[in-house]
Amino acid sequence: MTSDWVYKNRIKLKTAMRVVFGIVWLIDGSLKFQPGTVAVFAQLVQQAGQGQPLWIQPWFAFWFNIVSQNPGFWAYSVGIGEIALGIGLVFGLLRKLTYVVGFFMSLMIWAVPEGLGGPYGPGSTDIGTGIIYSFVFLALMIISASYGTSRYSMDRWIEKRISWWHVLSEFGNPGVTK
Repeated sequence: MTSDWVYKNRIKLKTAMRVVFGIVWLIDGSLKFQPGTVAVFAQLVQQAGQGQPLWIQPWFAFWFNIVSQNPGFWAYSVGIGEIALGIGLVFGLLRKLTYVVGFFMSLMIWAVPEGLGGPYGPGSTDIGTGIIYSFVFLALMIISASYGTSRYSMDRWIEKRISWWHVLSEFGNPGVTK
């Protein structure tokens, strides 16, 4: 009975999942513009490297050196990127591009300020959110390829007016709408 409801509402549910995920990204991106964020942004990268194995310390030192040169640029760039992802997700705009960029951005967030989810050892309870976000973007890619043009998206509206738009928005067969 529940599975019938899920099946009947799958189109709205997949859209709701995309929109809610987009709201999360909008909130996360807007937090980068809080007073004081720039002042601590480089330290977040430095702290992520603390307690990590020696063989990976150069990775965090590299990123700390890069970010500490201009933390405002990096904090605001990440914030703008996250807000752009949120807008793309909420409105279903440039979905293909949004999902691919979101996948890689999530991996970078996981690999740098989240410290690959580590250090791992006694007391470790999870591997960080960035890796999970990347899997959500991967799932959205698969859903998009499986279902085609999203009925509830700006991409659908734009594709009707601009013939090549599907290159930026679709993984699967353009014109298939579910």
